[in-house]
Amino acid sequence: MTEEDRAGGRVVRYGEHPAQYGELTVPSGEPRGLVVVVHGGFWKKQYGIEYARPLVPSLVEDGWAAWAIEYRRSGAADTLADVDAALLAAPVSAQVVVGLGHSAGGHLVAWAAGRGRFTHVVSQAGVLDLRAAYDAGLGDRAVEAFLGHPPGPADDAVDPIRQVPLEVPVWCVHGRQDSVVPPSQSRDYVTAARASGGAAELVELEGDHFELIDPDSAAWRRQRELLAALA
Repeated sequence: MTEEDRAGGRVVRYGEHPAQYGELTVPSGEPRGLVVVVHGGFWKKQYGIEYARPLVPSLVEDGWAAWAIEYRRSGAADTLADVDAALLAAPVSAQVVVGLGHSAGGHLVAWAAGRGRFTHVVSQAGVLDLRAAYDAGLGDRAVEAFLGHPPGPADDAVDPIRQVPLEVPVWCVHGRQDSVVPPSQSRDYVTAARASGGAAELVELEGDHFELIDPDSAAWRRQRELLAALA
Protein backbone atom coordinates (compact mmCIF):
# COMPACT_ATOMS: atom_id res chain seq x y z
CA MET A 1 0.00 0.00 0.00
CA THR A 2 1.07 3.58 -0.59
CA GLU A 3 -0.22 6.71 1.09
CA GLU A 4 -0.37 10.39 0.27
CA ASP A 5 -1.90 13.41 1.91
CA ARG A 6 -4.81 15.20 0.31
CA ALA A 7 -6.70 18.23 1.54
CA GLY A 8 -9.08 17.03 4.23
CA GLY A 9 -7.78 13.49 4.42
CA ARG A 10 -5.31 10.80 3.44
CA VAL A 11 -5.29 8.74 0.27
CA VAL A 12 -4.29 5.10 0.62
CA ARG A 13 -3.68 3.10 -2.54
CA TYR A 14 -4.37 -0.61 -2.18
CA GLY A 15 -3.35 -1.56 -5.74
CA GLU A 16 -1.63 -0.29 -8.86
CA HIS A 17 -4.71 0.56 -10.92
CA PRO A 18 -5.68 4.25 -10.75
CA ALA A 19 -9.07 3.33 -9.30
CA GLN A 20 -7.64 1.24 -6.46
CA TYR A 21 -7.58 3.69 -3.57
CA GLY A 22 -9.50 4.94 -0.59
CA GLU A 23 -9.74 8.31 1.15
CA LEU A 24 -9.49 8.34 4.94
CA THR A 25 -10.77 11.28 6.96
CA VAL A 26 -10.75 11.19 10.76
CA PRO A 27 -12.21 13.37 13.52
CA SER A 28 -10.02 15.32 15.92
CA GLY A 29 -10.69 12.97 18.83
CA GLU A 30 -11.01 9.23 19.20
CA PRO A 31 -13.40 7.96 16.48
CA ARG A 32 -16.66 6.42 17.62
CA GLY A 33 -16.17 3.86 14.85
CA LEU A 34 -15.45 3.55 11.15
CA VAL A 35 -17.92 4.18 8.34
CA VAL A 36 -16.93 2.75 4.97
CA VAL A 37 -18.62 4.85 2.29
CA VAL A 38 -19.22 2.99 -0.97
CA HIS A 39 -20.56 4.98 -3.91
CA GLY A 40 -23.07 3.73 -6.43
CA GLY A 41 -23.65 4.37 -10.11
CA PHE A 42 -24.79 0.93 -11.31
CA TRP A 43 -21.17 -0.32 -11.27
CA LYS A 44 -20.44 1.90 -14.30
CA LYS A 45 -17.12 3.61 -15.09
CA GLN A 46 -18.60 7.09 -15.38
CA TYR A 47 -19.74 7.21 -11.74
CA GLY A 48 -17.03 7.41 -9.14
CA ILE A 49 -16.00 8.39 -5.63
CA GLU A 50 -17.30 11.92 -6.12
CA TYR A 51 -20.71 10.52 -5.13
CA ALA A 52 -19.30 9.38 -1.77
CA ARG A 53 -17.30 12.47 -0.78
CA PRO A 54 -20.21 14.80 0.09
CA LEU A 55 -21.21 12.62 3.06
CA VAL A 56 -17.75 12.56 4.61
CA PRO A 57 -17.69 15.97 6.38
CA SER A 58 -20.86 15.32 8.38
CA LEU A 59 -19.72 11.81 9.27
CA VAL A 60 -16.48 13.22 10.65
CA GLU A 61 -18.40 15.99 12.41
CA ASP A 62 -20.41 13.25 14.14
CA GLY A 63 -17.21 11.60 15.33
CA TRP A 64 -16.81 8.85 12.75
CA ALA A 65 -13.68 7.98 10.84
CA ALA A 66 -14.72 7.86 7.17
CA TRP A 67 -13.12 5.53 4.63
CA ALA A 68 -14.52 6.40 1.19
CA ILE A 69 -13.39 3.84 -1.34
CA GLU A 70 -12.91 3.81 -5.06
CA TYR A 71 -12.82 0.63 -7.12
CA ARG A 72 -12.67 -0.57 -10.70
CA ARG A 73 -16.01 -0.55 -12.51
CA SER A 74 -15.12 -3.07 -15.19
CA GLY A 75 -17.22 -6.08 -14.35
CA ALA A 76 -18.12 -8.10 -11.30
CA ALA A 77 -14.79 -9.88 -10.85
CA ASP A 78 -12.77 -6.64 -10.73
CA THR A 79 -15.32 -4.69 -8.71
CA LEU A 80 -15.83 -7.32 -6.03
CA ALA A 81 -12.11 -8.04 -5.71
CA ASP A 82 -11.40 -4.34 -5.29
CA VAL A 83 -14.10 -3.72 -2.71
CA ASP A 84 -12.84 -6.61 -0.62
CA ALA A 85 -9.23 -5.44 -0.94
CA ALA A 86 -10.18 -1.88 -0.03
CA LEU A 87 -11.95 -3.05 3.10
CA LEU A 88 -8.98 -5.16 4.16
CA ALA A 89 -6.72 -2.15 3.54
CA ALA A 90 -8.70 0.24 5.74
CA PRO A 91 -6.03 2.13 7.73
CA VAL A 92 -8.20 2.41 10.86
CA SER A 93 -9.39 -0.43 13.05
CA ALA A 94 -12.55 -0.08 15.10
CA GLN A 95 -15.00 -2.21 17.06
CA VAL A 96 -17.88 -0.70 15.10
CA VAL A 97 -17.45 -0.82 11.32
CA VAL A 98 -20.45 0.32 9.30
CA GLY A 99 -20.83 -0.33 5.59
CA LEU A 100 -22.71 2.62 4.09
CA GLY A 101 -23.47 2.11 0.42
CA HIS A 102 -25.74 3.92 -2.03
CA SER A 103 -27.49 2.22 -4.96
CA ALA A 104 -24.97 -0.24 -6.41
CA GLY A 105 -22.89 0.60 -3.35
CA GLY A 106 -25.74 -0.84 -1.28
CA HIS A 107 -25.32 -4.07 -3.19
CA LEU A 108 -21.58 -4.02 -2.52
CA VAL A 109 -21.79 -3.41 1.23
CA ALA A 110 -24.42 -6.14 1.63
CA TRP A 111 -22.22 -8.53 -0.35
CA ALA A 112 -19.15 -7.59 1.72
CA ALA A 113 -21.08 -8.07 4.96
CA GLY A 114 -21.51 -11.69 3.98
CA ARG A 115 -17.71 -11.93 4.02
CA GLY A 116 -17.53 -10.65 7.58
CA ARG A 117 -16.29 -7.16 6.79
CA PHE A 118 -18.81 -5.11 8.82
CA THR A 119 -20.58 -5.00 12.15
CA HIS A 120 -23.52 -3.10 10.66
CA VAL A 121 -24.83 -2.32 7.18
CA VAL A 122 -26.78 0.70 5.97
CA SER A 123 -27.99 0.23 2.41
CA GLN A 124 -29.14 3.47 0.79
CA ALA A 125 -31.55 2.60 -2.01
CA GLY A 126 -29.49 -0.52 -2.58
CA VAL A 127 -29.73 -2.87 -5.53
CA LEU A 128 -30.32 -5.89 -3.33
CA ASP A 129 -32.09 -8.30 -5.69
CA LEU A 130 -30.10 -8.70 -8.89
CA ARG A 131 -32.67 -10.87 -10.65
CA ALA A 132 -35.50 -8.42 -9.99
CA ALA A 133 -33.26 -5.52 -11.04
CA TYR A 134 -32.43 -7.36 -14.27
CA ASP A 135 -36.08 -8.13 -14.97
CA ALA A 136 -36.92 -4.45 -14.48
CA GLY A 137 -34.06 -3.32 -16.72
CA LEU A 138 -32.68 -1.02 -14.03
CA GLY A 139 -29.82 1.25 -15.03
CA ASP A 140 -30.15 0.48 -18.73
CA ARG A 141 -29.64 -3.24 -18.09
CA ALA A 142 -26.80 -2.56 -15.66
CA VAL A 143 -27.01 -5.94 -13.93
CA GLU A 144 -26.26 -7.83 -17.14
CA ALA A 145 -23.35 -5.49 -17.90
CA PHE A 146 -21.99 -5.96 -14.37
CA LEU A 147 -22.19 -9.75 -14.38
CA GLY A 148 -21.44 -10.22 -18.06
CA HIS A 149 -24.64 -12.24 -18.52
CA PRO A 150 -28.22 -12.38 -17.25
CA PRO A 151 -28.32 -13.34 -13.56
CA GLY A 152 -29.02 -16.93 -12.65
CA PRO A 153 -28.43 -19.47 -9.87
CA ALA A 154 -24.66 -19.38 -10.47
CA ASP A 155 -24.71 -15.75 -9.33
CA ASP A 156 -26.45 -16.36 -6.00
CA ALA A 157 -23.19 -15.79 -4.10
CA VAL A 158 -23.13 -12.15 -5.25
CA ASP A 159 -26.88 -11.50 -4.99
CA PRO A 160 -27.70 -10.07 -1.53
CA ILE A 161 -31.30 -11.25 -1.33
CA ARG A 162 -30.05 -14.81 -1.91
CA GLN A 163 -27.42 -14.51 0.80
CA VAL A 164 -29.78 -13.88 3.70
CA PRO A 165 -29.58 -14.06 6.59
CA LEU A 166 -26.44 -12.04 7.29
CA GLU A 167 -24.79 -12.29 10.68
CA VAL A 168 -24.99 -8.51 11.13
CA PRO A 169 -27.99 -6.15 11.21
CA VAL A 170 -28.99 -4.35 8.04
CA TRP A 171 -30.90 -1.09 7.67
CA CYS A 172 -32.44 -0.57 4.24
CA VAL A 173 -33.02 3.14 3.75
CA HIS A 174 -35.07 4.07 0.71
CA GLY A 175 -36.82 7.14 -0.66
CA ARG A 176 -40.50 6.61 -1.33
CA GLN A 177 -40.26 8.63 -4.55
CA ASP A 178 -37.22 6.79 -5.90
CA SER A 179 -37.65 6.17 -9.63
CA VAL A 180 -34.11 4.89 -10.23
CA VAL A 181 -34.08 1.93 -7.84
CA PRO A 182 -37.64 1.12 -6.76
CA PRO A 183 -38.38 0.84 -3.03
CA SER A 184 -39.42 -2.78 -3.65
CA GLN A 185 -35.72 -3.64 -3.74
CA SER A 186 -35.40 -2.72 -0.07
CA ARG A 187 -38.86 -3.93 0.96
CA ASP A 188 -38.36 -7.36 -0.55
CA TYR A 189 -34.88 -7.72 0.92
CA VAL A 190 -36.08 -6.91 4.43
CA THR A 191 -38.97 -9.36 4.07
CA ALA A 192 -36.60 -12.11 2.92
CA ALA A 193 -34.02 -11.35 5.60
CA ARG A 194 -36.55 -11.43 8.40
CA ALA A 195 -38.17 -14.61 7.08
CA SER A 196 -34.77 -16.30 7.22
CA GLY A 197 -34.10 -15.13 10.77
CA GLY A 198 -31.92 -12.12 9.95
CA ALA A 199 -31.99 -8.69 11.56
CA ALA A 200 -33.17 -6.16 8.99
CA GLU A 201 -35.09 -2.90 9.20
CA LEU A 202 -36.81 -0.90 6.48
CA VAL A 203 -36.47 2.87 6.80
CA GLU A 204 -38.63 4.59 4.17
CA LEU A 205 -38.16 8.33 3.86
CA GLU A 206 -39.63 11.09 1.76
CA GLY A 207 -37.41 11.78 -1.20
CA ASP A 208 -35.93 10.42 -4.38
CA HIS A 209 -32.85 8.38 -5.19
CA PHE A 210 -30.30 11.12 -4.69
CA GLU A 211 -31.73 12.87 -1.64
CA LEU A 212 -30.33 10.01 0.43
CA ILE A 213 -26.79 11.22 -0.36
CA ASP A 214 -27.51 14.95 -0.27
CA PRO A 215 -25.76 16.19 2.90
CA ASP A 216 -28.27 19.04 3.23
CA SER A 217 -31.37 16.86 3.02
CA ALA A 218 -33.76 15.74 5.74
CA ALA A 219 -33.15 12.17 4.54
CA TRP A 220 -29.45 12.44 5.35
CA ARG A 221 -30.17 14.00 8.74
CA ARG A 222 -32.32 10.98 9.56
CA GLN A 223 -29.52 8.66 8.53
CA ARG A 224 -27.07 10.51 10.76
CA GLU A 225 -29.43 9.83 13.66
CA LEU A 226 -29.57 6.17 12.68
CA LEU A 227 -25.79 5.95 12.58
CA ALA A 228 -25.44 7.72 15.92
CA ALA A 229 -27.45 4.96 17.57
CA LEU A 230 -24.91 2.34 16.41
CA ALA A 231 -22.00 3.53 18.56
